[in-house]
Amino acid sequence: MILVRRGALTASGLLLTALVAWSRVAPAQDTTWKEGVRITGIYTPGTRPGLLVMPVTGAQGDSLRAIFQRDFENGDRMNVIALAAESVPPAGTAGSLNYPLYSRLGANVILQVTPTSFGIHVLIHDVGRSAIARAASFPLPSPALSTEWRMAVHAIADGIEQQVTGVRGISATRILYASAGRIWQVDSDGHGAIALTGDVRAMSPAWNPKGTHLAYTTLPNSGAQIVIRETGGATRTLGTTPGGPNFSPAFSPDGNTMVYAHSTENGTELWSVNAFGTDAARRITVGRGSDNTSPTFSPDGRRIAFTSNRVGAVQVYTSDADGTNAEPLLNFTVGEQSYRSDPDWSPDGRLIAFASQVAGNFQIMTIGVRDRNVRAHTSTAVNENPSFAPDSRHIVFTSNRSGTRQLWVVDIESGRFRQLTRAPGGARHAAWSPALNVR
Repeated sequence: MILVRRGALTASGLLLTALVAWSRVAPAQDTTWKEGVRITGIYTPGTRPGLLVMPVTGAQGDSLRAIFQRDFENGDRMNVIALAAESVPPAGTAGSLNYPLYSRLGANVILQVTPTSFGIHVLIHDVGRSAIARAASFPLPSPALSTEWRMAVHAIADGIEQQVTGVRGISATRILYASAGRIWQVDSDGHGAIALTGDVRAMSPAWNPKGTHLAYTTLPNSGAQIVIRETGGATRTLGTTPGGPNFSPAFSPDGNTMVYAHSTENGTELWSVNAFGTDAARRITVGRGSDNTSPTFSPDGRRIAFTSNRVGAVQVYTSDADGTNAEPLLNFTVGEQSYRSDPDWSPDGRLIAFASQVAGNFQIMTIGVRDRNVRAHTSTAVNENPSFAPDSRHIVFTSNRSGTRQLWVVDIESGRFRQLTRAPGGARHAAWSPALNVR
């Protein structure tokens, strides 16, 4: 029997949980960046710019500064100069900055945030040019420090990161996971974990590409079903497929199609269905008694990757989206004791992450879709269930390196790790959202 991993389960091993309760995505911001000045030449291309966030005045000043600093540290594209507030050289009486002094501290960019009656005003200083490179005002929702307020600040941080580095940050995102039989969500900085499901066992969550819906498997007494939940809370149960449980849902890039695994006594196959229509589902794999699970779409929607033991060894396969032209992702010898599972296709289409058994433990690896270059990103403990962030650079995964199974994030370029959850019941089956539409 195949060992089912991320987003999958055996007919006898359905560890599901329940649901209910969804928190609205925070309202979005209207950015008003003044154009006409470009941030170029503030640091050497290919290096990490040094960024210093000036102390922020006001009741939530310390929180604003801490959130910005943590978001930029998590992005890992800038060197955050984390000086204590009292150690930061103050601005002049007219608001002017002593740019040479900040330059000696290693700052290429200075962020100056001022609370306003409706939100904040942001100045990005180009230290190399001794000038303000960007200025913008942003509204913030009330109350301060609420979930919506924090998400709005994350979105502003993502925009600042894009202004400085050319790549938008990933702070305004959330991660779904399964813990103690329920589906939870947590902000990408680890703040604000809340349970979305109630007293029905639930597992294997997945986001739709716009972040407006999620899907997961439930296991009520009537049998395993896939539920699609709108962020506002409305739910729809996918039509049952005769013969056994449905699980491991994955949305297509346009959000209209769902591929999922369906188990019977004759094995587990992948099925495809209109996620919001009434058409009958159709089987897309022909495993002949094998188990085919954990589908993930390529960004163009033309291919899928999935886990299968169709020739004995559990491996990751890719195929056309209709299930044809299946081929193993990596070469292997029939009968060898290898185990590869849990594929997740990166949003930029260049990589597929997966879990691979090495010396008895599972490690997180990626493979280049074109060059087939394989890289290992973990080497200790048991690591599984990888899921890419929208920037295709950070991966959230399950690891027992802290003693219990929790979610961790690895930057596959810098190799930096950070622990995301400390859930009492452990955490598994993470799904990283797309960039959320913050209003």
